Amino acid sequence: MTDPEQARATQLRNIEVKTGHDLASLRAAVFASGKVKHGEVRTWLMETYGLGYGDANGLAHFAARPDSQGAPAGTAEDELAAIYAGKKAHLRAVYDAMMAAIRPFGAFEIAPKKGYVSLRRKKQFATLGPKNASQAELGINLKDAIESDRIVALKPGGMCQYAVVLPGPEAVDDEVLDVLRRAYDAAG
Repeated sequence: MTDPEQARATQLRNIEVKTGHDLASLRAAVFASGKVKHGEVRTWLMETYGLGYGDANGLAHFAARPDSQGAPAGTAEDELAAIYAGKKAHLRAVYDAMMAAIRPFGAFEIAPKKGYVSLRRKKQFATLGPKNASQAELGINLKDAIESDRIVALKPGGMCQYAVVLPGPEAVDDEVLDVLRRAYDAAG
């Protein structure tokens, strides 16, 4: 191939075939592994998926990019560090508790944005980020009605239909996870 982008796309498609996993779930697995440094990610991919050095290296580069189009902007960990910096650093515990609770749902993409992360399957099912310096907020995309005093409906036309304030990791409870699971399933 003469076009490097075309060669990279072919390599990534081949990695999907070799591993039996799509790129979104591979990126989510890399992020969930807790590996941050490029060499650690590459070695982890080689050990976990049996990839060769070149494929693991290419996938490590891809996984470090914040969007599926591959626009470089630092690693996902760098993006998270920026979201949960300064007065909001203590809210990282809410993010960590949420990720630990929803990983068993299955594969999904974690896409850090400027002030929050987008959680996606075929479409976005939730957003999570600091609401202010003392609370995190989980936005939920779900068309169903939700009966809850904590999970409130938002104005139509926004990114999410519902939101719930999470002051600490203990707020990631069964009520929140049950609704989030419904949103995850609906996002396909």
